[in-house]
Amino acid sequence: MSATAPVAIIMGSRSDWPVLRHAAEMLEQLGVAYEAKVVSAHRTPDRMYSFAKGAKAAGVKVIIAGAGGAAHLPGMTASLTDLPVLGVPVESKALKGMDSLLSIVQMPAGIPVGTLAIGEAGAKNAGIMAAKILALSDPVVAEAVAAFAQRQTDAVAETVED
Repeated sequence: MSATAPVAIIMGSRSDWPVLRHAAEMLEQLGVAYEAKVVSAHRTPDRMYSFAKGAKAAGVKVIIAGAGGAAHLPGMTASLTDLPVLGVPVESKALKGMDSLLSIVQMPAGIPVGTLAIGEAGAKNAGIMAAKILALSDPVVAEAVAAFAQRQTDAVAETVED
């Protein structure tokens, strides 16, 4: 893992990238470095364990974990690290992502996962939230987050007509 990327985006399979790339795009827009990896709680548990146990030493400060279906990756990762973990439920075919959402949000007391919305909106917000966490100790990121918020505000018209 790159020692220069403060955010890690992990997902259970490559098929989750079309959703999680929105987190990456937000981080890029805010000037925050990230590394994206496939780390499956079910199919590559040793990789997940090694990642979670080594993330802090590698310089990671925030983990964005996306998962669908049973969606154990965010919670299992959170149980293995003291870094903040932001969970992004990926929409599943069977239950439209409700299974993913409930799997991520229903963590036992003591193992928190900051759970975002299902799909693209959740991924975008995870990227912004990761940047806001970093902004607490990084004035450059804080400035980028504030500028992003101002651009959003400025883009909203006051009237219903052009």
